Amino acid sequence: MTDQKLIRLATYASVSAAAILIITKLFGYWITHSVSLQASLIDSLLDAAASLINMIAVAHALRPADKEHRFGHGKAESLAGLGQSIFIGGSSVWLLHEVYNRLQEPSPIHETSMGIGIMVFAIVLTLGLITFQKHVVDKTGSIAITADRLHYKSDLLINATVIISLLAAQYLHIQWLDPLFGLLIGGYILWTAWTIIRHAFNVLMDAELSDDDRDRIKEILHAHPQVRGFDHLRTRTSGLETFIEMHISLEPSISFQEADKIASDIEKKIMEAFPNSQVMIRLRLHDLGL
Repeated sequence: MTDQKLIRLATYASVSAAAILIITKLFGYWITHSVSLQASLIDSLLDAAASLINMIAVAHALRPADKEHRFGHGKAESLAGLGQSIFIGGSSVWLLHEVYNRLQEPSPIHETSMGIGIMVFAIVLTLGLITFQKHVVDKTGSIAITADRLHYKSDLLINATVIISLLAAQYLHIQWLDPLFGLLIGGYILWTAWTIIRHAFNVLMDAELSDDDRDRIKEILHAHPQVRGFDHLRTRTSGLETFIEMHISLEPSISFQEADKIASDIEKKIMEAFPNSQVMIRLRLHDLGL
């Protein structure tokens, strides 16, 4: 199986797993009325949104640029992420309201054994997914699948906290632990939604790469012995692609063939540091200051 097909399969598996978890947890919340399980359900909605965005991003990343979209279609990922994060953010606010009501008027949790069984199933399914994702990442080095896998790994902890709250309610008769864990999970979901919104805005507004990434680019330029200076370093991202532009100053005695080789060497090193990047370099003579 080719790397492209394997990456596509990983995105399909992620979306399918999220859909199964949503249906399972929705049933679990319906029979248990557990706030922490409800919080886990909303987190699975966030997973589904992130996985769907990832699937769109990968699909667009594998499509070449066309006449109407010379820079590709990567910003569709940010547009989708913006809409999904607003929905998830609203859901988390509603969840926090439910937690507040439950703290004000505690109510018992029902069918805790069934709820625990559902969360154990969720953990097993999530473990299977991240194991497959690890295989895909090891074989392809996909950044998108790596990010998706990290998100699902955090879900294991959330699912475990739900089991703890259900066990506490069943055997220790501690009802307040359930809304407390719901509060913590709801806060985490709200923070995650805000992070996605902020990242989407940065991409749509062509924000620069982080200072650390820009410093990596500068280190590559400083390390080349024939580069006398550089400026007009501009960077941005679009979907899975990174666009990097710069002006490089060389000695005026260098031939056209030598200058072209220098530019190629620098481009290769930058692309090694930033996979899926497009590098545009403008060469100029050092002593003319053009």
